[in-house]
Amino acid sequence: MPTLLLTGFEPFHTHPVNPSAVAAQALHGRTLGGSVIEGALLPVEPAAARERLDALLDGLTPDAVLLTGLASGRPQVTLERVAVNVMDYRIPDNAGRQYHDVPVLPDAPAAYLSTLPLRATLRAWRDAGIPGGISDTAGTFVCNTVMFHALHALHAAGREDVPCGFLHLPANAEVALAEPKPVPYLPQEELTRAVEVAARAAIW
Repeated sequence: MPTLLLTGFEPFHTHPVNPSAVAAQALHGRTLGGSVIEGALLPVEPAAARERLDALLDGLTPDAVLLTGLASGRPQVTLERVAVNVMDYRIPDNAGRQYHDVPVLPDAPAAYLSTLPLRATLRAWRDAGIPGGISDTAGTFVCNTVMFHALHALHAAGREDVPCGFLHLPANAEVALAEPKPVPYLPQEELTRAVEVAARAAIW
């Protein structure tokens, strides 16, 4: 059966939970349009995240890859258009390290564009009553790292036609309550639904 790899991240920084992890766990094993969702969690540390992602890509040989993470402060779900070959961390990762001006992968391209159906996903969200948008920066933290790494790995394996990209989720209520300043948030059920709609768009 065709497989969609859906990843979320563990909690990080001061966030008590990670909505992307909750969504990936909730959708794991779900069948959409004849494809099964394989949900997995990634560590918020670049080397460990790349190693885990390589194992998933090699072991599953997925037909689509939807990577997700938290962007607390954003008002709506957003698809990332581009991943850049740089790590420049505003905060330490979960291993306590903070990288500045370091490439994700030496001798790799400067950037990769998402191969997800971005506009089709926006239309699917709108049809489902979910506001969403396209972002032109995935940041330079671990979210960007895994998007860049996944796209590079697929290109290196001659599988650049596999839909692959990144979806940032805003805070859920639990994350918003833990923030020192007010941030927009959506109920976790809506965030999970947005991921499910994006997954369906990726495999159609």
